[in-house]
Amino acid sequence: MIHATNIPAKVGLSVRLAETQAEIEEAQRLRYQVFAEEQGAEIESDNGLDVDEYDQYCRHLLAFDEATQEVVGCYRLITKDVAEKIGSWYSEHEFDLSPLKDILHETVELGRACIHPDYRNGSLIMLLWTGLMKFMGENNLRFMIGCGSIGMEDGGHEAASLYHKLTETHLAPEPWRVTPLNPMKWGSYRTVENPETPSLIKGYLKAGAWFCGEPCVDEAFNCADILILMDVTRMNDRYLQRFAPKP
Repeated sequence: MIHATNIPAKVGLSVRLAETQAEIEEAQRLRYQVFAEEQGAEIESDNGLDVDEYDQYCRHLLAFDEATQEVVGCYRLITKDVAEKIGSWYSEHEFDLSPLKDILHETVELGRACIHPDYRNGSLIMLLWTGLMKFMGENNLRFMIGCGSIGMEDGGHEAASLYHKLTETHLAPEPWRVTPLNPMKWGSYRTVENPETPSLIKGYLKAGAWFCGEPCVDEAFNCADILILMDVTRMNDRYLQRFAPKP
């Protein structure tokens, strides 16, 4: 188990992979609360859990409040063996991943990332990333991919403007650019000055990640998703030292 550093003394946080079905269900309940109840995503559930076919096969990286043992943050981790069991990577629901086929054997896909609203600070995301780096090291993984979401509550204008802004500095090399299955309707958006980058995407890009081309519109979650790609070997040194797990 990894313990957090640089957090208030009254708050004890830890991160590890889920060990029981009950812990996985706690993460699924948190996901439902954040995605469906808070953000308005269309998730069908009769028990207050966000569940799909990937959950029984993937690994669940969980952050705990040690005082209550409550799950307060989570990542879902999919590797090539999981994708092969199910028949696809999760992001293949949104993108044609064939340009990445040569690196997927050393890739982990991140998904369903969420944090309880009372714990949304740098300490918890730092802790989750430290746990992620530990998982990648133990499994000899070099790349991480995952969908970064940009809200479309305004009809997509800000998402379109942000995409064009990010292409100037953070677009992946040409061979690793993927095609969205439900692309944005270019030509129907107005320009938004200084579009805001969602914090999760901002964190990845600052650490050295790219995004792999045009967004895909996720109508159920009312957002535009860009595929994030991180090569750990080119991660910003400051971030690499920060997230490297301590022995």
